[in-house]
Amino acid sequence: MTTLTDPPKEQFRLSMLLYDTRYRSATIQVIAMIGFMLLAAWLISNTAQNLAALGKPIDFGFFSEPASYDINQRLLDYSSRDTHLRAALIGLLNTLVVAVLGCITATVLGVIIGVLRLSNNWIVARLMTIYVEGFRNVPVLLWIVFIMAILIETLPAPKAFRGDNATASMMLGDSVAVTNRGVYIPEPLFSNSLGNIHVFGESGLRFDISLDLLAILVVLGAGLWVSNFLRKRADRIQEQTGDRPVTWWQRLAVVVLPTGLVLVLLGFHLGYPELKGFNFQGGTHLRNSLIALWLALSLYTAAFIAEIVRAGIMAISKGQTEAASALGLRSNKIMSLVILPQALRVIIPPLISNYLNLTKNSSLAIAVGYMDITGTLGGITMNQTGRELETILLLMLVYLTISLSISAVMNWYNESVKLKER
Repeated sequence: MTTLTDPPKEQFRLSMLLYDTRYRSATIQVIAMIGFMLLAAWLISNTAQNLAALGKPIDFGFFSEPASYDINQRLLDYSSRDTHLRAALIGLLNTLVVAVLGCITATVLGVIIGVLRLSNNWIVARLMTIYVEGFRNVPVLLWIVFIMAILIETLPAPKAFRGDNATASMMLGDSVAVTNRGVYIPEPLFSNSLGNIHVFGESGLRFDISLDLLAILVVLGAGLWVSNFLRKRADRIQEQTGDRPVTWWQRLAVVVLPTGLVLVLLGFHLGYPELKGFNFQGGTHLRNSLIALWLALSLYTAAFIAEIVRAGIMAISKGQTEAASALGLRSNKIMSLVILPQALRVIIPPLISNYLNLTKNSSLAIAVGYMDITGTLGGITMNQTGRELETILLLMLVYLTISLSISAVMNWYNESVKLKER
């Protein structure tokens, strides 16, 4: 109900989209979006027409053709008779392996080096400074090739392990062989195996899921969930009473005992590498290309992470350290319980960028012969099929998906550790 004193309602006019500040920004954004979509549509249409005129229409049928090349390091079964799609899958898994191993190793090294750079010991602090400056200012490709050369030239050949007068010997109770062809480590085997589940039929994406591994992961996951429940229960009791119950042995038992029981029932044992003929047979073979890429990316990225950690620690007020010292805490406890938890909100955002850089730098793997997604889909497959546009677009999509996934996970973690204001 209106009264005589109410101002008249203004009617909407098209001119308000440009002259009214309430609508102008939205109008400009809509026009810009339409223009961008029209430009993208024209580029795609023009490219498709030009490719069709050249007799190369956009077609992904090459994925079903035999790849006809080998991949030396792989997690799944693969042969040269498999399709290009399966070769791309093997390359993607190799990329993910290097990315995960590299991020974990670089984080551990970066935190340690970043903390040591702030050490009161002059020698330790200067050594860490030399490490950081040395790795940061040399291209990562050179480090990859350099470490690969060291592995090939300095490690013994398999023949050095042969005979009574062998010049080289296996490590860790004759279970690990470090050679110039790679590292051979024991492989997990099960005498009472539950078998595998065949997934995706006969397509290029086919792979087998080990029921043994699935059972172990399910039991381990359940144990970790119960352990987390016990921790939260102890936190509630501590908040209510001020006393924290001792639960570490319970948390350890619910994780270790069920998992160990499953391993015993499955007949878990290790298969050791043995020198047969001109090379080692059995066990798991970690090729030098994988090790060189892993170490180079980890050491290189750790130098950047160390600076991030150092900056995050220095961002915390010295009063925090002084207050913790006044309470009688030791230096290591102050760092792990007081300083680092507060520094995480400064460390994590730039840390995400370094994880993304490490993952994208793994595309340099082809320099040492490690077949990642760039070497398979963006390398041999592209050269054999002549499908440059399709393979490069898919390669870009793969790296975009991996990068967005890493960003999403790290942003979620950043939100979980962020200080909550009351």
